[in-house]
Amino acid sequence: MVTLILIGLLGGLITAVSPCILPVLPVVFLAGAPGGQTGAGPPGEARSTGAQNGDGATALPGDVLVADPAPAVRNRRPYAVVAGLVLSFSFFTLLGVTIISALGLPDDILRYVGLVMLVLIGLGLVFPPVERLLEKPFARIPQRQVNKEGSAFALGLGLGLLYVPCAGPVLAAITVAGARGELGLDVVALTLSFALGTALPLLLFALAGRRVAERVGAFRKRARKLRIVAGCLMMALALALAFNVTDAIQRALPDYTSAAQKKIEDNDVARQELSGLYDNSNKELSRCEDGVDELRSCGQAPPIAGISKWLNTPGGRPVDLKQEHGKVVLIDFWTYSCINCQRSLPYIEAWNRAYKSAGLEIIGVHSPEFAFEKNASNVAGQARELGVTYPVALDNKLTTWNNYRNRFWPAKYLIDAKGTVRYFTFGEGRYAQTEDLIRTLLKQADPDVQLPPKTGQKDPQLTKDRTPETYLSNHRISGYVGDPLLDNKPKAYRFPTAIPVNSLSLDGTWTAGYQYFTAGENARLAFTYRAKNVNLVLAGEGTVTVLVDGKTVKTIPVAGTPTLHRLVDESTARTAHLELKVTPGIQAYSFTFG
Repeated sequence: MVTLILIGLLGGLITAVSPCILPVLPVVFLAGAPGGQTGAGPPGEARSTGAQNGDGATALPGDVLVADPAPAVRNRRPYAVVAGLVLSFSFFTLLGVTIISALGLPDDILRYVGLVMLVLIGLGLVFPPVERLLEKPFARIPQRQVNKEGSAFALGLGLGLLYVPCAGPVLAAITVAGARGELGLDVVALTLSFALGTALPLLLFALAGRRVAERVGAFRKRARKLRIVAGCLMMALALALAFNVTDAIQRALPDYTSAAQKKIEDNDVARQELSGLYDNSNKELSRCEDGVDELRSCGQAPPIAGISKWLNTPGGRPVDLKQEHGKVVLIDFWTYSCINCQRSLPYIEAWNRAYKSAGLEIIGVHSPEFAFEKNASNVAGQARELGVTYPVALDNKLTTWNNYRNRFWPAKYLIDAKGTVRYFTFGEGRYAQTEDLIRTLLKQADPDVQLPPKTGQKDPQLTKDRTPETYLSNHRISGYVGDPLLDNKPKAYRFPTAIPVNSLSLDGTWTAGYQYFTAGENARLAFTYRAKNVNLVLAGEGTVTVLVDGKTVKTIPVAGTPTLHRLVDESTARTAHLELKVTPGIQAYSFTFG
């Protein structure tokens, strides 16, 4: 038990400094800051909350203004907001699914409650009457200081419902136990130690906010203005979280805690301790190790079971692994709010486009980390936005997750044509290694199969000045010149006066998405490249007219799912100017050059 608690504590510490918690840090920092002079008079002395101080600034929640000088009361708002966050996060991670199911409430109700609380507290900071209304539930608590920190505690409760940390094996084990209602003493101890580890860095950040506010005179003199700024920031955060705007920022940041997380949460001791929270089914999967650079026999692939709904299959029909014998299958465990999962999806989608015709079947198993991720329409919408076109199984009861004894988001399991698990890898990375093993299994299944070039890999005969692969993705695009890209909305663009070598630009109306660009009215694309041949992955219905150095060379009909099209094919490499005229609705994914 002591070892399990230590693993939970260290896992929480790592989680609290990961990129996934960045959206809540500004609010935690500002929440710890006092805004006016606080004091405590003798018992029974009249007090006023939200009044004007001598500088014309309104006091912060619960500030006490008295006629006579009194000893200062230490601001405990940092402790209150962190305590509220950790309490609500721990409670609802363990019991949220059970409570929601028992009451018959929507799966994403807790997320919406958290968003509403964040907006209300933001309004309270801007409008003092709203704040006094929010503090009423705490008004009957006799301790004056607890009274005073009521709104900070409520803010923490709201943040806890919106707190979506990067999940490693520890949080995965807690989430699975909570979802299945298996709340033994070991799970509770792991949860509490994880919550304590998470709380410590957040508390230090909140205390830093208090320290800055107390020591910097500008904060005290402009308390009212800072309250308004903080309130607006909280409402803006709620809006950004509601529309998943923060995801783009998190995706752009490297996962700098992944190595430490694996050392702490996925070492031999941790695996042994956490495996005690699972049953003994499919233990043969434990014969294999994460990310070994070779194919091994890890036992028969467990079934994909307990699925509430299928996406991206004809008529929503399920995919049966037994019927996939003869094919190579890649199973990807993911969940849509997991930033690490989002960063891995472009690689998986590229494999799907490249190898599906060669016998590869990719199945995404969406195993939710939080209750709001169980909503089928939420998953379907996010899958479309992230460009996921292969079958997705909604594993809301985490049955398939348990069948595979999985511990990570994301996780990839590679199954050969005979139905045996041959390889798995946890977390981000190892993309080239995984693709090599996919190609090996495809060749073993069908020695005569003709495989396309590796995705994202340059031909070894190419020289270093050859134009590199270029993704038409607002997250991964390189070499773009021209008008700034507008994410996920149609915009009219204009070609610049010049397009340098290895650069591209847009003209006409385009929608720049995470996975592909969609053509609108009068859409054109120009690319100055150096290569012998040019390829582009296209989908949709319509045509693409190809011009090289101003001369029309071909018109390509496009129909159906993403397919690689050869735009230019010459005998020698050279520098040239490519222009494409694209009909509305066509989706363009990525350029490759040979």
